[in-house]
Amino acid sequence: MSYRRLGKSGLFVHPIALGTMQFGWSADEATSYAVMDAFVEAGGNLIDTADIYSNWTAGNPGGVSEEIIGRWMKSRGNRDRVLIATKVRGPMGQNGSEGRNHPLQREGLSRKWILRAAEDSLRRLQTDFIDLYQVHWVDNQVPIEETLSALTDLVRRGWVRYIGCSNFSAWRLMQALWASDKHGYEAFVSIQPEYSLVQPTRANFEREIARVCEAYGLGVIPYSPLAGGFLTGKYRRGEELPQSVRAQGIASNRMNEQNWSILDKVLEIAGHRGAHPAQVALAWLLSKPYVTAPIVGANSVAQLADLMPAASLQLSSEEIAALNEVSSWPLSRTEREI
Repeated sequence: MSYRRLGKSGLFVHPIALGTMQFGWSADEATSYAVMDAFVEAGGNLIDTADIYSNWTAGNPGGVSEEIIGRWMKSRGNRDRVLIATKVRGPMGQNGSEGRNHPLQREGLSRKWILRAAEDSLRRLQTDFIDLYQVHWVDNQVPIEETLSALTDLVRRGWVRYIGCSNFSAWRLMQALWASDKHGYEAFVSIQPEYSLVQPTRANFEREIARVCEAYGLGVIPYSPLAGGFLTGKYRRGEELPQSVRAQGIASNRMNEQNWSILDKVLEIAGHRGAHPAQVALAWLLSKPYVTAPIVGANSVAQLADLMPAASLQLSSEEIAALNEVSSWPLSRTEREI
């Protein structure tokens, strides 16, 4: 297992990245510390968060995940051993209530908000710089040139090392890359999309965005690589769903006949390999040349221990082909001709 370069940046990343949406939500601070300790001990180095995590839960105004990470790094004295990625764009405040209608515009990708949000993230993280600062999603009210200019200023100040994006469509990503090239702004080195074996998620990424990443050398750090737990095998065809909001969401979005067939193939390969199904799903992603590191979440050290071995699991060409086939989709005429 070797570390992977994130796009054209100077950041080298362990093949599994740690997501922290659950910190201060479904994982308390002590558990969060234990998970991060185990992640670093296993060789992990990229920790991904966002300023809004997790303001949709009671008593969380956003910034809580960043604060937990900041206190953990300070207590461990290990800032030089980890890479910190965070994001800007979403509304801050309890349930985002201080965002969209707040007179100070506490969200978005304007120069004013980006500079304010970056300073706030640095304070919460208790660090002098952010390794990867990502725009969480598009802001249709702000020209991309203004956003990129502000992000460039952050890099030149030394507050940010590299910039990336998340949830951008292919044409939005090309627009940003073109603006950077035309005006001499810092360019995105990575994208964080939703990407996994399940459909339509796989097709949504591979139809166009993957081609942009390959052509222009962007690193891909997929979120929800296990489709909200669907690819772990915790849900089975014909079995009653757990009584939870998340399970109902999984049912409505992913539990179709093709995805059950995908899960069957993942379970079959996992059984032959003596591996956890999640490891197989992650190893498939890591077989893609443009994928740097899938982002996994864990509410316990035990959950993390099931996931980290995916970094060294090498699927055979036959196994990859089988997973590609079962998760394929009918190509349009345009797709066939590209």
